[in-house]
Amino acid sequence: NFYIVKSRGGCPHYPSSLRNMAAPVPVLFNEALNLTNSGVAAESIKFGSTSMESDKYITVCDSSSGTPQIIIVDMSAGNEVKKRPIKAEAAIMNPLSQVLALRSGTTLQIFNLELQARMKSSTMNEQVVFWRWTSNNNIALVTPTAVFHWSIEGESAPVKLFDRHQSLAEGVQIINYQVSNDKKWCLLMGIKAGAGGVIDGQMQLYSVDKRVSQVLQGHTAVFTTILPEGRTDKAQVLCFEEKKPDQPSKLFVMEVGREVKEGTFRLQPVAIPVPADAPNDFPVSMQASSDQGIVYMVTKMGYLYMFDVFTAKCLYRARITQGTIFVTAPITGGGIIAITARQGQVLRVGLNKEALAPYVVTTLRDSELAISLASRLNLPGADDLYVNQFQQLLAQGNVAAAAKLAAKSPNGVLRCPDTISRFQAIPGQPGQPQPVFQYFSILLESGKLNQLESIELARPVLQQGKAQLLEKWLQEDKLHCSEQLGDLIASVDVNMALSIYLRAEVPEKAINCMMQRGEFDKIVAYATKVGFRADYTYMLQSLAHSNPTGALEFAKQLANASLVDPNQVVELFMSQNRIQETTAFLLEALKANKPEEGYLQTKLLEVNLRGGSPQVADAILQNKMFTHYDRPYIGKLCEAAGLSQRAIEHFTEVDDVKRSLVAMCSNPQTMNPDFVIAFFGSLSPDDSIECLKELLGRNMRGTIQIVTQVAAKYTEQIGSEKLCTLFEDFKCYEGMFMYLGQIVNLSTDPHVHFKYIESAAKTQNFKEVERVCRDSTVFDPATVKAFLMEAKLPDPRPLIQVCDRFDFVDEMTAYLYSNNATKYIEVYCQKVSPAKTPFVIGKLLDLDCNEDFIRGLLNSVGINCPVDDLVEQVERRNRLRLLQPWLEAQVATGNRETATHNAIGKIYITLNRDPNSFLKNNQFYDPAVLGKFCEKLDPSLAFVAYQRAAGSCDDQLIEVCNANGLFKDLARYLVEKQDGDLWATVLNVAEDAVETPNRRALIDQVVQTALPETKNPDEVSSTVKAFMAGELTSELIELLERIVLQGSDFSENKNLQNLLILTAIKADPSRVIEYINRLDNFDGPEIAKIAVSSEYELFEEGFVIYTKFSKREKDAAAKAQLDVAAISVLVDNLHAMDRAKEFAERVGTDEVWSTLAKAQLREALVNEAISSFIKAKDPSYYTEVIAKAEEAGSYDQLTPYLSMARKKVKEPTLDTMLIYALARADKLGELEEFVAAPNVANIQNIGERCFNEELYKSAKILFASVNNNAKLAVCYVNLGQFREAVDSATKANAVSTWKEVSKACVEAKEFRLASMCGMHIIVHPDHLEELINLYTREGYPDELISMLEQGCGLEGAHAGVFTELAVLYSKYNPSKLMEHIKIFWSRMNISKLLRACEKARLWTEAVFLFKEDGQFDSAVKMMVEHPTAFVHDLFLDCCQKVRNTEVLYKAISFYLEFEPSHLNKLLNVLTPNLDHSRVVHLLRKSEALALAAPYLKSVQKENLSAVNEALNELYIEEEDYESLRSSIDDFDNFEQLVLAQKVEKHELLEFRRVAAYLFKKNKRYTESMDLSKGDKMYKDAIDTASDSNNAELVENLLRFFVEEQKDQECFCACLYTCYSLVQPDVAIELAWRFQMTDFVMPYVIQYVRHMHDKVKKLEDSIAPKEEDVDTNTQAVESMMGMQPDGGMLQLGNGGGYPGYAGGGGMPMPPQNGGMYNNGGGMQMQGNMGGMPNMNQNMGMGGF
Repeated sequence: NFYIVKSRGGCPHYPSSLRNMAAPVPVLFNEALNLTNSGVAAESIKFGSTSMESDKYITVCDSSSGTPQIIIVDMSAGNEVKKRPIKAEAAIMNPLSQVLALRSGTTLQIFNLELQARMKSSTMNEQVVFWRWTSNNNIALVTPTAVFHWSIEGESAPVKLFDRHQSLAEGVQIINYQVSNDKKWCLLMGIKAGAGGVIDGQMQLYSVDKRVSQVLQGHTAVFTTILPEGRTDKAQVLCFEEKKPDQPSKLFVMEVGREVKEGTFRLQPVAIPVPADAPNDFPVSMQASSDQGIVYMVTKMGYLYMFDVFTAKCLYRARITQGTIFVTAPITGGGIIAITARQGQVLRVGLNKEALAPYVVTTLRDSELAISLASRLNLPGADDLYVNQFQQLLAQGNVAAAAKLAAKSPNGVLRCPDTISRFQAIPGQPGQPQPVFQYFSILLESGKLNQLESIELARPVLQQGKAQLLEKWLQEDKLHCSEQLGDLIASVDVNMALSIYLRAEVPEKAINCMMQRGEFDKIVAYATKVGFRADYTYMLQSLAHSNPTGALEFAKQLANASLVDPNQVVELFMSQNRIQETTAFLLEALKANKPEEGYLQTKLLEVNLRGGSPQVADAILQNKMFTHYDRPYIGKLCEAAGLSQRAIEHFTEVDDVKRSLVAMCSNPQTMNPDFVIAFFGSLSPDDSIECLKELLGRNMRGTIQIVTQVAAKYTEQIGSEKLCTLFEDFKCYEGMFMYLGQIVNLSTDPHVHFKYIESAAKTQNFKEVERVCRDSTVFDPATVKAFLMEAKLPDPRPLIQVCDRFDFVDEMTAYLYSNNATKYIEVYCQKVSPAKTPFVIGKLLDLDCNEDFIRGLLNSVGINCPVDDLVEQVERRNRLRLLQPWLEAQVATGNRETATHNAIGKIYITLNRDPNSFLKNNQFYDPAVLGKFCEKLDPSLAFVAYQRAAGSCDDQLIEVCNANGLFKDLARYLVEKQDGDLWATVLNVAEDAVETPNRRALIDQVVQTALPETKNPDEVSSTVKAFMAGELTSELIELLERIVLQGSDFSENKNLQNLLILTAIKADPSRVIEYINRLDNFDGPEIAKIAVSSEYELFEEGFVIYTKFSKREKDAAAKAQLDVAAISVLVDNLHAMDRAKEFAERVGTDEVWSTLAKAQLREALVNEAISSFIKAKDPSYYTEVIAKAEEAGSYDQLTPYLSMARKKVKEPTLDTMLIYALARADKLGELEEFVAAPNVANIQNIGERCFNEELYKSAKILFASVNNNAKLAVCYVNLGQFREAVDSATKANAVSTWKEVSKACVEAKEFRLASMCGMHIIVHPDHLEELINLYTREGYPDELISMLEQGCGLEGAHAGVFTELAVLYSKYNPSKLMEHIKIFWSRMNISKLLRACEKARLWTEAVFLFKEDGQFDSAVKMMVEHPTAFVHDLFLDCCQKVRNTEVLYKAISFYLEFEPSHLNKLLNVLTPNLDHSRVVHLLRKSEALALAAPYLKSVQKENLSAVNEALNELYIEEEDYESLRSSIDDFDNFEQLVLAQKVEKHELLEFRRVAAYLFKKNKRYTESMDLSKGDKMYKDAIDTASDSNNAELVENLLRFFVEEQKDQECFCACLYTCYSLVQPDVAIELAWRFQMTDFVMPYVIQYVRHMHDKVKKLEDSIAPKEEDVDTNTQAVESMMGMQPDGGMLQLGNGGGYPGYAGGGGMPMPPQNGGMYNNGGGMQMQGNMGGMPNMNQNMGMGGF
């Protein structure tokens, strides 16, 4: 954004001295984008075509390119441009969503662009003259007579709201429409031409509730809402401009729609300051910001006005554009956005809050208005005004007004300690509250108090005992919660204090309050939320004694938040034998089932298994909650507890598993079959077999059920063979039968099915044997058959089933016959399988069975016995006659079965019982069977049988005839049959095969016997066709000559004549002409077509046929057709053009001449062809004629033909060709005469053709006749007439024309004319580059620059003009470049210009462009890479806005090299975006750590290791041990041991102390103490020993003091500090040995008292209690570190009395004065006192 600094002066009523606008103005203004740069045509940027309903979308209906489209600019998405091919007159985008409304004529449509669906459509009865969105779900439609509202919801049509007033009816253009926020007021605005060139405005205000209208004289208005002072409800205000004739414009602000008249907001009209140079200017738009209370008004001439809604005062006026603004929209948050017509500028105007108040004060001289604006908008710049007025009010004694002023001061400038002090110092008035309370009351009404105000208010309120007021204010969020406020209230109300601490985020004190309230369940959640770490172990330990249930829940919360070690919790509960609590806690804590929790999982199960709760452990194991415990150990515990199932689940050794399985299965009450079966699934096959053996071996009867179930379940895994072997080993066939019975129906293993049959047979389950033998398809039939025969079951049905299914009928029959089971044979044949009776009979015959039994068996089966198989079986054994009675009986019963009749026929033929009669008369036998049977017995009988087959046995018939010489019978059969395929079978000869005697004999019989005997023409025809198909041409010709030429019944047969001629054409062409002359009854034209075809090429014969039949033809049309065919043979086949011409002259018809002409045209006889076409009067082939004439260049000869053709055909081609012929002949006069006369020629195309062939004079005549100025201009260019060319180009006004004329003018050095052309080219971006290339290629850059400089002032100048001019400056005149880009950078193609600047090495200009384009990364890179363009302030400004952080590090490196003095300033600016560790690495690499020390100190607060280590190194180098110690204490993220090792040998003592301190912090107590002892820093050594919590180190230190140093004071101090770690015997021994008894006595006294208290506590604990003490209170006190009776705290490790700052364990012995250690290690001063007062309040020291 930038300030508007140009104006035509201030408002007229302002003094001229205040009109200097160089100071910052109260508006911010910038050009958001330019629509023309976004691809929008300038002519589409106008009222009606471009709309903007909000600051999100701009919609343009653009049809400038010829293709209608809708362009949507999404300003909320970075000015993204979307183009959609939609044809519409107008489009408006929804203010909030992607919903588009389209209007075309009276049709309205609404589309949802996101869903790509049409939402609604409607058709209006009138044209819509104006429309807009009044809300996100309603569209207002204004027609010439009325106003409609159309909701996008539902299916409703537009609803009429009100009629247009007559003053807005005729001649008024509607420019806007507004609806109030409550939808109860509507305002229609329009303009019309007035007298004297003035534009009048008319507005119609309509009340929806009252349905009445009021006319207002004005141009624009707006509705808005404000909150007037003194009111709680908002006012709906109408702001409008009133302009009456001969009166100045006024601004009206009035409230509308308020039912209560009292307090209605209304201002006096205020004159609008119109500039003197724009008296006829008028406003076109008004927008209001409800948040700011500002009205923005824009006029047609581009003036912006700002008004304050609360006072109607004009705040500012300036002209923001020279263009015409036609549409505006409000900006969310305040301001307006506007678009200029044609220029396409999208301008943003907003409020400059920093400058508004100073501007009002200094320019408008209105302090009251400035204060009002600053209070309402919280503006800066009015602080002094507030302070002065505040002081004046206090001086006047107006406390209430002063308090209100302070409360409303912007940014809280008066809400400070000084103001409170001022009010507190004012004495109160009798009967009135204190001034300070008045001040606080006003503050509470206006909002929330700050921290200081809250504390100062709380103090007197608490003193007065009105804590409930504070609670009320807290609930209303009127107080600022702070730690100090909480401390103030904590002594009065813990609950309120807790609320304050929680809001102030003081966790330690908030937890303290929760503990006092007993809310342990909230502590964890709160501490976790705020990240506070408390001593939860101690809290839990105290709570477990008094409230185990609460302790359990507390422990769960701690565990879930990972705030306590579960092991410690378990030890705590188990120490009190709390198994239930331990279990519940571990179930919650271990629910994540982590591997590292295996020990606790084992502990949980062990506690319950050994603690008498195995059912709990069983439930845990059943739910499979844990997987990381010690499974073998738990398995043994489960076995010991009687949980055999769980033990089995956990055992991995087979012996253990077998033991547990036997134990489980031996007790049916405890056995779980489902588990046992599932468990076997986890065993290997071998282990499963072992376990099953164990179960069968121990208790077969008891375990057989579960064993068979397991075997059936896992038969695939273990194997059926192994399982069957298992049962066989124990001879447990019953078990095997039970096992296999479960799987046999699903198994496909033959072994399973066989073993099941075997086990069923051995267990006498014969029904199962029969069922499996009947139904199974899997077993091996041979094996089963052999087993059944061997087993000899009492019932042979299983064997019968197997033999029947698998065709073992012979073996079955033999088995049953040999075992005298003939009854089963009869049953089998009768009921089981009658179809296999023939095989049974055949086997019985082989066994020499009695024939009577066989006949009886056959008769019992009857018709169910298959005859074919029976005859085959019996015939094979030569016993066919055995069947004769049975067969005759079957025939006698009417049996028509083919097999039966075949069998009886064979018997009759064999017995010679009239076989010929049987073969001819019987209809039911199979001819193929009996024919085959008769071939060897009697071939004639075979012929009869085959002939009886009606063609199905023709092959067998031909074969038997050929084999036995029956050719005469065969010839007669073939002629009578008339079967072409059968003829082909006997007549065809294979390739390269020799003709057989049979074929010749058959042909002779056909010619000599069969054909002479027949009188049927069809038989003759089929025979002839067969000969033709057999290619027996010579025989066929001979036959046909005999039939046709020698006289017969068939001599005049047309088919035979056709056949004779065709056969001759194919076989003997020389005889064709004879047949043509001798025969008359044949199809001449068809025969002629065949003769002249490419296959035979008998052209003369064809010509003779055509002429012969033409002479005989009576019909003229048919005769003409035959003549055409005849001449076609001459010209197409014989190519005899002379004969054809003679034939045409003899015939003399148009058709013949036309045919001849076409042939001549094909033969390139152009002149002859044209002559023939003229004789034929045929223009139909004018296209080919013209083409051939053009090829030959015969334009003169073509003219008569074209004249003839034009008389019959009106085609543009004829006229066009005639024009071209005249042009080619250079007959310009005739050409002009023809063109002027009426014609249908395509003059444009022929003109183009003449132009392309450089016939420019002819083309000029043609283009001039059709007003093609574009081509005419080019013709003038080629003729060298440049002035005329420019005139024609002006008329054409086409870019391509201007380009050609411009190019010619440049090449001819006519630069003035070229510039005129260029002005029309450069406004088109697509053609600008081509024009520039032309000038540069010709070497005229100066002329090009001059032309572009003129073009910058054109109205249609676009970004390309400014960009290309800048590029040319960079190449040819760099001195002008910077000035040019500073003025026009916003209208340039930045990326292209940047490339040009880089190529020209103009780095300063490139940096400027990068910065203005927002490419701050590139700007910084450019200055880094090219220091000549570096500017420090610019560099810092750009660095703050870069996006790629890598650029920042390059910038740092650059400063290290070129600008080290400003490095820290750069680093401070970049601090929020830097990786400080990487910066430290960079500084180390450049050895510039010291240079950046200020920066490192400023970022050390982030506690980064790299920064800490760098600063520590600097402190060491500078020997600044105090800073080093402070850094170590405050920032611990560094390698502490490395630093300790680095400084432990430093020459300065303080640095060695730092090393000792670091060793102590890292629990390297020995190194720390050794270092301290070496430097005689004994106090440090003693403190380290105390912190170590190691009694051994303390003892060594004591011995060091008494044995080596003989230092009594240090010995005593060590006893005091390390009291809890000193062994009493060691202390007394050392004191006794080294005469230090006096110095050990304080320790001894304290130790004795300590032991006494312990004993007394034990006595009290076992004594009966007098009264119960509240357990929660005890727990709280215990955690607070004090006894319930308020007594003395006990000393513990590292503990001490709260009153002692030293934190030691016991007090020092009484000494008068101080004592000093000569070694300098430690010094103690003052009276160290005796024992502390044991009854004093010990506070919270222990906690």
